[in-house]
Amino acid sequence: MQTWVCITAMAILGWTLTVPAAAQEDEKATELAKKLANPIANLISVPIQANYDEGIGPDGDGSQWRINVQPVIPFSLNEEWNLITRTIVPLIDQQDVPIDGMGESGLGDITASQFFSPKEPTAGGWIWGAGPVWLLPTASDDALGGEKFGIGPTLVALKQVGPWTYGALANHIWSVAGDDDRDDVSATLLQPFLSYITKTKTTLSLNTEATYDWEAEEWSVPINFGVYQLLKMGKLPVQLGGGVRYWADSPDYGPEGWGARLQLTFLFPK
Repeated sequence: MQTWVCITAMAILGWTLTVPAAAQEDEKATELAKKLANPIANLISVPIQANYDEGIGPDGDGSQWRINVQPVIPFSLNEEWNLITRTIVPLIDQQDVPIDGMGESGLGDITASQFFSPKEPTAGGWIWGAGPVWLLPTASDDALGGEKFGIGPTLVALKQVGPWTYGALANHIWSVAGDDDRDDVSATLLQPFLSYITKTKTTLSLNTEATYDWEAEEWSVPINFGVYQLLKMGKLPVQLGGGVRYWADSPDYGPEGWGARLQLTFLFPK
């Protein structure tokens, strides 16, 4: 009888220790998933995003893989403000672009944004950040970039309510230097986004990355839907997933129809 009492007591003790620990881990995972849905969260992350599009060129035979390495690094400026740096480094492989039989692979132009963001949301629960965005002419081949240096403002605002995150990111870039023989840059990016995090830390994401080229007077409007799962690679938390995109509008000889996106994000929580 005493043996059974001891076993029962040990089981109860083990359960009481395990449940709070499990709850704490679940809470940390939920917090990580919410930070991933926030483009200016106080979290070091390195998304590696592979995008595939086709229907490019005058005959529609061209295709492109674009792998964006997008490190996000926050810096604490003082007790009230953070500086969040977001950099997009594109690695491009395109076939039959701009015409059949032609293609190029290499580094594209880098876009770097810096957001000054309050550490605490507003009284209404809004999270926001603003700062400069830079276009750097780093393309390894003139077919992969515009050979222009650009600068402009960028702004993001979002709200997180329960499992929902919604908001928008916008920027505008003007070219201020570069090759005089290449087209000037004047482009506006509008990126509204909506996401929902399930109890299993699966994120369902919907956004568009609409760009208006004021020089060519043309829209590029891909609509993206993705599913991303938070998990662990050893002790390192990562988010893995992908989805599809549909080109609602694109410039002449731009991508058409459906595309695909795969993404692996490495997380480095404090």
